[in-house]
Amino acid sequence: MRIGGYQPLTLSDFPGSIAAIVFTQGCSFRCPFCHNGALLPYDGEEAFDTKEVLYRLWKRRQHLDGVVITGGEPTIHEDLTMFIFDIKSIGLKVKLDTNGTRPDVIEKLLSEGLLDYIAMDIKAPLEKYNALAGVDVDIDAIARSIEIIGKSGIDHEFRTTVVPALLSDEDVAAIQKLVPEGSTYKLQDFDPTNALNPELRTTQNEPIGV
Repeated sequence: MRIGGYQPLTLSDFPGSIAAIVFTQGCSFRCPFCHNGALLPYDGEEAFDTKEVLYRLWKRRQHLDGVVITGGEPTIHEDLTMFIFDIKSIGLKVKLDTNGTRPDVIEKLLSEGLLDYIAMDIKAPLEKYNALAGVDVDIDAIARSIEIIGKSGIDHEFRTTVVPALLSDEDVAAIQKLVPEGSTYKLQDFDPTNALNPELRTTQNEPIGV
């Protein structure tokens, strides 16, 4: 596992749970609005050894309910399953954040009962996905992941970062139609401060609901 960051405590990223956050190194997208640019290259600096992170989690197991695994994109790592198994062996719940590009990995983790919560970012209406992801995207994989997560039977959510310069109200309405009935859908404000595309750093962002 290539781990680019570790946060020992969050009270907001895992609904209903006190958690730590593990940031995996490397991502399959290059979203222009991404605020975690340092985590994008797979061969970027590996800040933490996997065994060290597991030891930190083990030491804090009495004070935590779970772990959020985010990125980057966790599902690009072939040893993700074993890493989650090790976390579960400590007695902690696992929330996975994903961009939905690896439905096969998501399905395997769910079938093995390794996830307690999953959150998927839906970047855009399917016809605009490439522009918002910054790469050519397998749209069928995105659609399949949405379906798998919607039918997973575990707590889950879909979410969209609303970038005013890239997404219109009509786009957001189109995305909402992709969300399975009964699933939680959240809109997130865009923070332009460290956007991957420098042109977006000066974007005036209107908070959602204003």
